[in-house]
Amino acid sequence: MTEVDNPEAVAPHPGHRSAAPPLTERQRERRRRILHATARLACRGGFEAVQMREVAESSQVALGTLYRYFPSKVHLLVATMQDQLEQLHATLRRNPPGGETAADRVARTLMRAFGALQREPRLAEAMARALTFADRSVSPEVDQVSRRTTAIILDAVGGPENPTAAQLSAVRVIEHTWHSTLIAWLSGRASLAQVGVDIETVCRLIDVTGAGEPVTAGGGERERAHGSGPVASG
Repeated sequence: MTEVDNPEAVAPHPGHRSAAPPLTERQRERRRRILHATARLACRGGFEAVQMREVAESSQVALGTLYRYFPSKVHLLVATMQDQLEQLHATLRRNPPGGETAADRVARTLMRAFGALQREPRLAEAMARALTFADRSVSPEVDQVSRRTTAIILDAVGGPENPTAAQLSAVRVIEHTWHSTLIAWLSGRASLAQVGVDIETVCRLIDVTGAGEPVTAGGGERERAHGSGPVASG
């Protein structure tokens, strides 16, 4: 077995991870180096090119340290998705998409993400595969991806402070559709034009779910009431 196949040889089993304390600035910088090194390797060679030893060497951290941050290659790549989504979200906040309706704005937002994915298809493929392979041990990382995706979509809608249950349901369906179209596009089963049509179609749900029962838990529910989201590149 390689270190990728057997992370337990270096790190505790991911299913037994406890809540980690907040990272120091030095730890945050180390984490950023790891994620950037992962993205560079994936851009060059896709999923198979991301090997834990190479990531450790490229980011100048010890292999054991890398495993303490990310217990497996899948954890690492899903965290890379979160990092890419954060970059995308920052770009969208600086230059938000236009559109007469919320559905138009959400569709344009998601298609801008697809434009970024087109530029780095090997990275997109690596992140999508990691999301597909993710099991329950990767739930915290997958939840972060989904929370960020939900926030991006709700910002495009208009940033409702207390989205209705119907709106959150629509967001979940949009996320699932985006993920499915991404996989179909990466595998060559759908053209970008077909992706655009499907995204525009599903985003119409936003315009027909303006009414509904408010979510009583407030903003926290906005982050919790979602399924596993799609992936994007910054």
